[in-house]
Amino acid sequence: MESVVRAAGLRGLPALVDSLGGDGAELLARFGVTCAAVESDDAVIPSAAAGLLLEVAAAELGCPDLGLRLAGLQNASVLGPLALAIENSATFGEALEITRRFLFVHSPALTVSQIPDPSGRPGVMGLLYRGTDAEPLPPQVADVGLGLFHRIIVLLHGGPYGLRSVHLPHAALAPAEAYTRFFGAEVRFGRPDAVLRVPAGLASMPVRGGNQVLRDIALDYITSHFPAPGQSVADRVHLLLARSLGSAPVEVAAIARMLRTHPRTLQRRLAAEGITFDAILDDVRRAAAYRLVTQTDLPFTQVTAMVGLTEQSALSRAVRRWYGVTPRQLRSTAAVRSR
Repeated sequence: MESVVRAAGLRGLPALVDSLGGDGAELLARFGVTCAAVESDDAVIPSAAAGLLLEVAAAELGCPDLGLRLAGLQNASVLGPLALAIENSATFGEALEITRRFLFVHSPALTVSQIPDPSGRPGVMGLLYRGTDAEPLPPQVADVGLGLFHRIIVLLHGGPYGLRSVHLPHAALAPAEAYTRFFGAEVRFGRPDAVLRVPAGLASMPVRGGNQVLRDIALDYITSHFPAPGQSVADRVHLLLARSLGSAPVEVAAIARMLRTHPRTLQRRLAAEGITFDAILDDVRRAAAYRLVTQTDLPFTQVTAMVGLTEQSALSRAVRRWYGVTPRQLRSTAAVRSR
């Protein structure tokens, strides 16, 4: 089946083409795309057509940095319902995990993930943007995709977020200064992948204005309307545990019943994917505990119950294992950061 992408990924392109002396509507029409589709939140187009359209536009208009210019006109809204979940995450790490799990809603042809720093520097991690096919992304697609990734982080952070440098898999399409000006950091070309090198601590930083209720509404909508292609058992267990935590049993037997399978069968399937039920539960509890400790003033006894633990001492031990501090210290540190 031909891979597709949301037409909204081209939002802003017709006006940009017009401003450069071309005819945006005519250019789209050549590739079977309408301006109405680009403004729609539902229309999809073939990924290959979208990539070729950008390459042709850049060549015909003599605008080699077209992808960067288009990224500068966009924000998370081009991702549709996924944008609401991202913008209302508790932390950048949670926003990245949501993007990793649900980017297929925008396009099954694209992936993002967190990787070790390609340069091996301590305190730095990589945010990888790549296609799911063996072929590398077209240069303009790589530019607009990584550029939008960067823009979303800036908007969530409220300003510069400590970007160390940028890796791109192609040669410079425009003078290097255009890339440096856009990203505000050194850009290195001809690298194996498209990567943003960022501070490792970015993952634990809170997202300003995140709203748990809106995030949950968005995730419920996504999971009910967009079945994941080839969704792993681990992802399904993660989702069910996140929904059940604090309000329903989180034992393996309860989750197995929801999946209509036997607990031992569920554990075997998870083992085949290289993970255990307990590891997924620990990850879900860690994310929930961080949000409740740092984003609310709830008593720790209530936080304990909401993450599915029976004693506050168990919460204290878990938080110290996850973050190296007590729940009270974690809350105090978050309060200082927010001020």
